[in-house]
Amino acid sequence: MADALSALAVRAGIVPSYTDQTGRRRRTGRATMRALLAAMGLPAATEAEAADRLHALEAEATAGRLPAWAVGVPDEPLRNLVPTGADWSLQLEDGAACEGWGDTLPGLPLGLHALRVGPSVCTLIVAPRRLPEPPRCWGLMAPLHAMRPAEIGGLADYEDLAVAGEGLARQGAAFLGLNPIHAGFFNDPGGFSPYTPSHRRRLSVFHVAEGQTASAGGATVDYATEIPKRRAALQRAFAAFQEAGGDPGFSEFRKAEGAALDRFALHQALSDQYGAYWTEWPAALQDPTSAEVAQAQAGLRDAVTFHAWLQWRAHEGLQTANNRAKAAGMGLGLYLDLAVGTHPAGAETWEDRESFAIGASLGAPPDAFAADGQSWGLAPFNPHALIAKGFRPLAETLRCQMALSGAVRIDHILGFDRAFWVPEGAAGAYVQMPREAMLAVVRLEAARAGAIVVGEDLGNVPRGLRARLAASGILSCRLQLFERLPGDAPAFRPPETFGRRSIASFSTHDLPTWKGWRQGHEVTTRRDLGHIMPGFAEEELDRRKVEVAAFDAMTAKVAPEGTDPASVDAMHHALGATRSALAMVQVECALDIVPQPNLPGTTTEYPNWRQRLPVGAADLGNDPRIARAARIMAAHKR
Repeated sequence: MADALSALAVRAGIVPSYTDQTGRRRRTGRATMRALLAAMGLPAATEAEAADRLHALEAEATAGRLPAWAVGVPDEPLRNLVPTGADWSLQLEDGAACEGWGDTLPGLPLGLHALRVGPSVCTLIVAPRRLPEPPRCWGLMAPLHAMRPAEIGGLADYEDLAVAGEGLARQGAAFLGLNPIHAGFFNDPGGFSPYTPSHRRRLSVFHVAEGQTASAGGATVDYATEIPKRRAALQRAFAAFQEAGGDPGFSEFRKAEGAALDRFALHQALSDQYGAYWTEWPAALQDPTSAEVAQAQAGLRDAVTFHAWLQWRAHEGLQTANNRAKAAGMGLGLYLDLAVGTHPAGAETWEDRESFAIGASLGAPPDAFAADGQSWGLAPFNPHALIAKGFRPLAETLRCQMALSGAVRIDHILGFDRAFWVPEGAAGAYVQMPREAMLAVVRLEAARAGAIVVGEDLGNVPRGLRARLAASGILSCRLQLFERLPGDAPAFRPPETFGRRSIASFSTHDLPTWKGWRQGHEVTTRRDLGHIMPGFAEEELDRRKVEVAAFDAMTAKVAPEGTDPASVDAMHHALGATRSALAMVQVECALDIVPQPNLPGTTTEYPNWRQRLPVGAADLGNDPRIARAARIMAAHKR
């Protein structure tokens, strides 16, 4: 076959070309095709190998009597899925089984079920067509790590979160938003970014309350000091726990979580001995099924129990915070964030390597601020493995978040349609994902949990994705910063034109704060760091002045008479007035903080995820600036 490599790449879901955000058309090169195919487990170093793999995939597709997956609606029969005249069998998610004949399947309950016709297997994702519309309300976004100001110091914990939730509930907030609280790296205090987790189905134990009084600290969190201190305190608490005879609640938790928790805890125990990242361990220990790992486990019983206990404490702490916020009147409770990917050398890829593309990172195509694009250092789900596993890894990841919250944000949901993969040593390209199946899994898990789902749909949005999100009842993200009318001169959309099924905010953690935007803080910071040329920075700052004036012209039409259109109050009036079901007040904007929490493209040269708030958890609900924002939201019937 002529050009078998290109044909194989297309069949595997590698997109042949795309238009980046600068408007440039980019074609996927052959080196990129080979690298991405290898990351998917389909290596094709030569044209002959590519032809063989293509033939094998085509033969497999031809032999199959069923599609790999299908989506159904609860209690509605599924028709025309089984070949005419074929016998079929069903294995339901709860273990029940049934058999039949013919092209109509009975109505099924919510769940991930397996349909078999001969050797062919089809995953049936049974989910509601659309999630219900949420109530009109507002909430506050406040990073957990920042909830202890310098005069208190230390690392904020789940008790701080509970106190903050109760105080904000009294102000009328319906939810409290957080950045991801996935499991991190105890043995690398520098690996604290919430968006580069070790495992997304496990929780951060950095925030488990250890019962000690913190001492005053600096303006930023010193993780290199705080994480070892917290670990030492937790080890003392664990020793006391064991000496006291344990707790039936821990035993029940460990039994319910089963082998998956034990695998994670074993990874953590091995990390204590060999380092945070499994790719640097002895080769025999890099395979969780090896005899050497089993032998090591026998000698790590206490360490494994310790790490399982930490997960129990984290689960109890987060669940308690959610329950206390709701009991205080917070309608939705916590609003959690699901990171788009996982660290390629963390616990998640150690225990479930085949679900991920190894050798490629999630990223973003080139744009005005990143001419070469971005590589985020995150392992993506391998779509072929995800399908083969019946989408269980995705379902379990969502389930962990939804069990402890009332709303979940899916970071970069664009990757449910097509994900931008950057292989080692080659340019990036898009990989097509099983969008309809993944959205159905989201609806399934949200319906089970009664959760609201937000999809972060910012950036180079694939055509048709927003329509599919709306059809699923998944809320879109609308940033006042980006909501502009067409035309050469900047003009911002009136709040009444925002879509109902959305969450509105001024900005995000990766973008400027209210005050920072008005000053062009991110522009001058990038200029000072040498990321952009001074001339380009001056042009951007001049453009920013025009944009700020245009924004103020919009708020002047919305805010009550006598309100300064350049004030944060005016911005909050415009936010509250949007048609969006949910409005998110950002704590940095309300408190007039200039630096944004995270500056993409930086590491140690900017204090990402380290800045403390000037107000502690106990005072957030009483702060007059937060109270003023709450009154504005109430004035707009939120």
